[in-house]
Amino acid sequence: MSLSPGTKLGRYEIKSKIGEGGMGEVYRARDEKLNRDVAIKVLPPSFSENTERLHRFEQEAQAAGTLNHPNILAVYDVGTHDASPYVVAELLEGEGFRDLLSHGALPPRRAIDYATQIAHGLAAAHEKNIIHRDLKPDNLYLTKDDRVKILDFGLAKLNQPSPGVVGQTDIATRKVHTDPGTVMGTVGYMSPEQVRAGNVDHRADIFSLGAVFYEMLAGRRAFRGDSAIETLNAILKEDPPDLTTTNVNIPPALERVVWHCLEKNPERRFQSAKDVAFAIESLSGATSHTSQETVTQLSRLKPTQGWSRERLIWMSVCALLLASVAVLGFLYSTRSATESRLVRLGLSTPAKGSDPGYLTISPDGQRVVFTAANSEGKRVLWIRELDSLVAQPIASTEEATAPFWSPDSRFVGYFATQKLLRVEASGGRPQVLCDVTDDRGGSWNRDGVIVFAGAEGMYRVSAQGGTPQLITKISPQEEAHRWPSFLPDGKHFVFLADAPTTENHKIRVGSIDSQETQILFPAVSRVVYAKPGYLLYVNQSALVSVPFDADSRKTTGDPVTVVEHVAEFGSNHAFDFSASDEGTLAYHAGNPNDQLEWFDRTGKKLATVGEPSPVEVLALSPDGHSAAVGRLDADGRSSDVWLYDLSGGKVSRMTFDPRGDGSPVWSPDGTQIVFGSNRIGGGSEVDLFKKSANGVGEETLLFKSADAKYPSSWSPDGQSILFENSGALPEKTGIWILSLSNNNATPLLQSKSFDQGEGQFSTDGHFIAYTSDESGRPEVYVRRYPLTSERWQISSGGGIQPLWRGDDKELFFLTEDKKLMSVEIKGS
Repeated sequence: MSLSPGTKLGRYEIKSKIGEGGMGEVYRARDEKLNRDVAIKVLPPSFSENTERLHRFEQEAQAAGTLNHPNILAVYDVGTHDASPYVVAELLEGEGFRDLLSHGALPPRRAIDYATQIAHGLAAAHEKNIIHRDLKPDNLYLTKDDRVKILDFGLAKLNQPSPGVVGQTDIATRKVHTDPGTVMGTVGYMSPEQVRAGNVDHRADIFSLGAVFYEMLAGRRAFRGDSAIETLNAILKEDPPDLTTTNVNIPPALERVVWHCLEKNPERRFQSAKDVAFAIESLSGATSHTSQETVTQLSRLKPTQGWSRERLIWMSVCALLLASVAVLGFLYSTRSATESRLVRLGLSTPAKGSDPGYLTISPDGQRVVFTAANSEGKRVLWIRELDSLVAQPIASTEEATAPFWSPDSRFVGYFATQKLLRVEASGGRPQVLCDVTDDRGGSWNRDGVIVFAGAEGMYRVSAQGGTPQLITKISPQEEAHRWPSFLPDGKHFVFLADAPTTENHKIRVGSIDSQETQILFPAVSRVVYAKPGYLLYVNQSALVSVPFDADSRKTTGDPVTVVEHVAEFGSNHAFDFSASDEGTLAYHAGNPNDQLEWFDRTGKKLATVGEPSPVEVLALSPDGHSAAVGRLDADGRSSDVWLYDLSGGKVSRMTFDPRGDGSPVWSPDGTQIVFGSNRIGGGSEVDLFKKSANGVGEETLLFKSADAKYPSSWSPDGQSILFENSGALPEKTGIWILSLSNNNATPLLQSKSFDQGEGQFSTDGHFIAYTSDESGRPEVYVRRYPLTSERWQISSGGGIQPLWRGDDKELFFLTEDKKLMSVEIKGS
């Protein structure tokens, strides 16, 4: 029985019927509470009497409700009406894939883009042990902004996790009970194992994806007979016609990807939807939804120039900042420089704008591991065989940081969620070795001992796990020991002794058998031992090598510059380089000199500001005549706040403390600047200070705590400051507010499950724009201030760094692939 317009389902009012299918009828409705249109799927009363159908409907709602991905239909709510259950979902505008494909084949580039999006959506579902089992054009939708949405998990089967593995969904597995031999799915898109009514896993969805992909490229179905039986036989026994016979523009390599999806034997197919996406992206180059590539270079003896990446900072609407970033390899050998050979490799990740970091090459020189965000925005470990086309993620390594190799190149050690873990490089379940308080480096010797940085110094622990033992102790003049690297004897190791001031940083040698250490030389850098006898470290952003006798543990020559600029990843002197046993050095190359430039709204460059300098953060004054800039000092290690006169070009230094000062924010009247500094507590403690914007007078401490605090916005009434607060475990990074009337700070937006930050007051002070990664990746949201339950998601494909226009009629933000976006704000 159809619902009439005006019918109320709880807080939802039916407007019109917009479709129906085997699992129910779909209506357009109005959510009166949130004042938005939604789609409601209602199970007909006759169907609700069927227990099996009712279970399938509930399963669809529960399964889809656990998924939060831009390529999967979002489910908002569930309920019942006159004993009929219903599901409330986002209302889509666009066209169904069946209508789209009725016009014939798509251009290969569009087909590639859509297939990649479908693969990413399936990957998100598979990670939560959910199989669609009915993927077909009828269950795909293309929105007006060209985003593919996967619909109808009505046939989804919640897969039980492997024994001992905790699933990512809280919903208990419920099997769909069917008679023996009953097939589920849609003829023409079913996998061979579905046709045989055999055991089905996530690889069935990969076959269906291949069938849809084929149809997009060929303009005809992959399997279609005169009857359902003939179509099923074709799926089991026949191959579709070659794509190149119907579309000569299809590259053979792309056709091979389709065939790999359509393998009859699941064992011969792609083994994950992520693999499908990676394979497509490695062939397609950049598209609107594909990956970012970081260039990797391998060379002998002579360093070469890297490549440029965009960094965006704000000046008026925005300014464009360019920084050189590269990953190079360098072979130490006695051969002449004329034998140098450069090879470029691409480190592909599915998330555009995801900067790979913590690059480390295996001891045998065959593979590299690095960290980067996946398609859901979660930072994981990636591994790349140097003779392979693409990098692959290592499963279950979310929040990974600072990886390091076992000496036999079989395992990778890393840190995550305050644990030290190891995982096989070929994949497998990670093993927790011990609890940790720091994530600043580890090293693994041939006797199965791991040395890692901790709160009181360096610790040792068995590579099989156990209780850590303190082996170095931080002195009163130091603040941390970081980045160990074993020497060839497997007992001694070099490391950085971090100190409050630059001149007190030292490279030291320690031992796993004693807490005694010796000083080698001053340096503010991670240090790595490289065979046959070098220490590698960074001096004023340049990568240098110094001859080193590992037996006597003494340097035997002067440092030599290898590369002019090496990028620092993260913080605490984590320069991104590593060396293999056979002499290959891999590193990210960076250029600390950035040029501030004016651009108009069309992207046309108007003018440059000042000389190139190592800029980190920029804040424009309220009148637009000045900019406060967080800038690295000459040694490249600490930072200060500088003031730029945008009209006259004058540049002056505002802070002079030897520790780090940065993240400047202007007061609404432009007379004062608040900034973050670790000058008191040192290390990860960053406190809030205030100083006159003319640079005259002393800095005033506003708020101090043990956490890291970074100001982001000053309220228009001048009474409050928003800042990011991190380090208050077990809470994630949150948005706090500081009252200047009493210098009291309280949390405004804080969670134990996800990070929130970059809070920005609107010019009228009635709203706050901010970022949150609760969906799995950073997105921009807006809330009223003072806070109410209302909230609006502004970005849809990832967003960071929101900023209001001066009249609050636009909100600007950056996408993950570094595009500047604007959203018009209407009314209130």
